[in-house]
Amino acid sequence: MPMAGLARAFRIAPHHSSAILVKRNLLLKTFKPSKLLSSSAFSRWALDYLVLGNGYLERQENVLGRAMRLEPSLGVYTRRGVDPGVFWFVTNMRMPHQFAAGSVFQLFEPDLTQEIYGVPEYLSALQSSLLNEAATLFRRRYYQNGSHAGFILYATDEGLAEDDAEDLEEALANTKGVGNFRNLFLHVPGGKEKGLQLIPIGEAAAKDEFLGIKNTTRDDMLAAHRVPPQLLGVVPANAGGFGDVEKAADVFFRNEIEPLQSRFLEVNDWLGEEAVAFEPYDLLSTA
Repeated sequence: MPMAGLARAFRIAPHHSSAILVKRNLLLKTFKPSKLLSSSAFSRWALDYLVLGNGYLERQENVLGRAMRLEPSLGVYTRRGVDPGVFWFVTNMRMPHQFAAGSVFQLFEPDLTQEIYGVPEYLSALQSSLLNEAATLFRRRYYQNGSHAGFILYATDEGLAEDDAEDLEEALANTKGVGNFRNLFLHVPGGKEKGLQLIPIGEAAAKDEFLGIKNTTRDDMLAAHRVPPQLLGVVPANAGGFGDVEKAADVFFRNEIEPLQSRFLEVNDWLGEEAVAFEPYDLLSTA
């Protein structure tokens, strides 16, 4: 998967980015900063892992060769080398930076087809995220375009003079763009009842299933991320709501966040000392 593309897609839809940030924030809430890994560094590392399926930490050593701190390396630009334990930071193919052998730890979400890079777990909902964005952009451009009046003005009244018809045509043309939805006044003395008819032709725009697309793609994203909707601020469509938010948060933490915590603890085995630890989860804690 192109890492830069996944990074751009991070904010492609509100429920997609929000679900990832909920996981990152819950991990950060229980993370215990250490002398090797600060809260800020852990936050960047966790976000890279959740968005890209790959998170990298560089072991920076002091003059005695001991670990001084762990710094995250941007997953978008970090690449594995051919030789074992060798990683590169590549923003310019002409001037790649090679990390010291064995100094980079890679945490990745396993893929079924290869073992070099990971893939994010939400990948199955990426097309739904793109469709959600496309529906939003279509509707936004539709309103910006100002052509959504969408009708035919059928005039057969003999009382409508040619000059009046031209003025009416010009007035309708000027309703597009800034200042649209303006009212028009037409005075035809002695006109017939159906001498002027408005025939709508823009019904297709009103039937583009915008809400259906938004709701369906939202559900796909939530299913892929497995985040309860009440944690994302989703407004329930029924009066009953989504149920007890505290129970949902507790189940979500135990089933989703705790397995993530165990993955991040893997760096301790690689480093040979404790750099990552987590506090017990307390839903109402302010710490």
